[in-house]
Amino acid sequence: MLQYKVFNYTFKNLKEKNMTFEQVFDHILHFIRRDPSGNFKLMIGTDSQVHKNHTTFITGIVIQNEGKGVWACLRKVRITDKITNLHQKISYETSLSEDVFSMFNQERKDAMYEIVLPHVDHGASFTIEGHIDIGGGIRNKTSMFINEMVARIESLGAEPKIKPEAFVASSYANRYTK
Repeated sequence: MLQYKVFNYTFKNLKEKNMTFEQVFDHILHFIRRDPSGNFKLMIGTDSQVHKNHTTFITGIVIQNEGKGVWACLRKVRITDKITNLHQKISYETSLSEDVFSMFNQERKDAMYEIVLPHVDHGASFTIEGHIDIGGGIRNKTSMFINEMVARIESLGAEPKIKPEAFVASSYANRYTK
């Protein structure tokens, strides 16, 4: 299996470009503080697209307050290879998501939890999900990788989601791989 080094640790969205992870995390904290009694989901997922001479990977970070809005950004990685091996491509997508998950160390997770925790008795919640661009079903070519990729996301302490629930990977990130 080929190994790729990723040096691009900048993020962007429709309003801002070249955000550091610290800036992204500050946006997430600000979003949660606006309504700390909300039902929050931090979701991370990656999708890719093979082009003529390269493969583009997009990792999305989405913080959602259910029914009350989202804040999102993405990170783009371009590999100068056409990755046509499906397992290799899905595995690398998961690796890029794992890479972003690792930026949310325990101190950062605690900072998010501490905002929401005083409001749990009033219905507030906070979950972390890993969205994997794979689907179940006999006809889905990626279904044979479900157990492996789900286990990788679970090992990060996140709740794995596959299609159709994996919308950060299959919709948000997918939109920017083209």
